[in-house]
Amino acid sequence: MTADVVPVPSSLLQRLATVGVDVERVLRHANVARSRFESPRAHLTTREFFAFWRAIEETSGIRDVGLRLGGEISPHQYNVAFVAALHSPNLAEALEKIARYKRIVCPEDVAIDIARGEARVRFVWLLAEGPAPTSLVDGTFSGVIELARRATGKAIKPKRIELRRKRADEAMLVRHFGCEVRFSARDDVLVLHESSLAEPFMTHNAELLAVLVQGLEAALGMGATVRSIADDVRSVLGRRISGERPNVDKVAKDLGMSARTLQRRLEEAGTNYQSLLDDVRRQAARRLLASTAFDVGEVAFLLGFEELNSFTRAFRAWEGTTPARWRASATSLAASSHSRALRTPQARRNAMSR
Repeated sequence: MTADVVPVPSSLLQRLATVGVDVERVLRHANVARSRFESPRAHLTTREFFAFWRAIEETSGIRDVGLRLGGEISPHQYNVAFVAALHSPNLAEALEKIARYKRIVCPEDVAIDIARGEARVRFVWLLAEGPAPTSLVDGTFSGVIELARRATGKAIKPKRIELRRKRADEAMLVRHFGCEVRFSARDDVLVLHESSLAEPFMTHNAELLAVLVQGLEAALGMGATVRSIADDVRSVLGRRISGERPNVDKVAKDLGMSARTLQRRLEEAGTNYQSLLDDVRRQAARRLLASTAFDVGEVAFLLGFEELNSFTRAFRAWEGTTPARWRASATSLAASSHSRALRTPQARRNAMSR
């Protein structure tokens, strides 16, 4: 199974305090102990990591905290995948290094799709039960753009940003990224101009990169011995679900094996293709209903259901209620949390200043 370990920089709490975040309040709100951030092995689970970022959003009222942290990070604070990216020859190979080695760092996949003059970059948390917190998404995208700008020495700008959240803070995001921002999207996507991929890196160091890659490949090989076939199938399904029902033949092809071999290996692992598909669909349904404006019929289509009734029956089996009622409950809970967050003096001042 994929290890549920998300490393966090030991300096993160200090950096948050520097931008005005009440760190102790955040830790209490997230129910995460300060000791989890202490060296030498500072780490959280995915659930704790998401709860921590949501607590920042709900208690600080600092709307650009993710952008600031992502844009201000120093090269020595990059994880090993980003270090390899920094020393790559160009942006294309830098993204390839991030995509290949990010899984070694934490349970997160990076999907890069290039077509029609665009490079679409998505960060997929493999063990998440819901959508990534908005500030975490902002910080991740900001960190990638900051790396590209530092490495090329140029003011690299995305072609656009696509966000799951409803329209909010548009002017702030446009100002920071310098591009169009689309809301209520199916996924959080950083869209780059394909032409940007050829930009050479001034930080390219072939000798250091060779050493880094050797170690990363060794770590990747070790990880492969403990990673399950079910993890791989979930990862492929998460990337493939987009208006069609991914069949076992396509998934098997992506994994470099026959459908029969895939089904046999899943059976040996104590699971089957349909169970994994249901699991991925369930998580995707919760995310889409909670964080996008798509109506229930559109969500059903995106998950590959042939008709709305089929989706409704499946969702009721998963959650014990209909998609519409689940969304209403999730929306009410989110509104209640936001209302409580705005009761803090700092949050009220920030809200009035916008």
